[in-house]
Amino acid sequence: MLFPLGAFLLPAGLALVPILQPGLGPWLVFLGGVTVLGLVDDLLAGEDSPRGLRGHGRAALAGRPTTGVIKALGTAALAVYATAGVEGPERLGQIGVLVLATHLGNLLDLRPGRSEKALWLVLLATCIAGATLEPLLLLAPFVVAVSAGALLTLRERAMLGDSGAGLIGAMIGVALVTTLGASATYAALACLIAISLYGEFRSVASFIDRVPLLERLDSLGRSS
Repeated sequence: MLFPLGAFLLPAGLALVPILQPGLGPWLVFLGGVTVLGLVDDLLAGEDSPRGLRGHGRAALAGRPTTGVIKALGTAALAVYATAGVEGPERLGQIGVLVLATHLGNLLDLRPGRSEKALWLVLLATCIAGATLEPLLLLAPFVVAVSAGALLTLRERAMLGDSGAGLIGAMIGVALVTTLGASATYAALACLIAISLYGEFRSVASFIDRVPLLERLDSLGRSS
């Protein structure tokens, strides 16, 4: 029987913070808040809950705000808080990256281990691009927790839930905004917008299955 692993990733990461990384600062508020919002969605969203950004948007316009809308607005508010020290137009780009990267975590969480692999790839890419281990060191407590949890999700012994997928997406966003400059941040934002729009009208899973390299990476380590 599967159990929602996401609710356990945040406490596990928090337990490691004093050991591995004491300086998360406002990012800790962002990661924690996103996880809590995802947990609310896990607990309260029904089977008939709208799907996708369009579905939640239509429900809100019809006077039926959903947990998805609450999660989106809450994530945006947390992103505004986390970027309070950033000045100029770069801040707007960072807010957009944080919000849409969090959405990406949920968008990818249709197969076991997919969101986790996206996180590992982004961390690898940002460390190489920036010639620094800063993103990995900054998020080390949560990377350890997510990596340990992946041993269960890849074997389909547990599922992330919206709380875990949202946390992983938020980590991707933090890795990007703490590494990229202003121009690269907006380039990342454009990519995230494109992926989000594609996911609204097409199947991201089908796209991954059609690209041999992505399909091989996606199936790596999975039990079935």
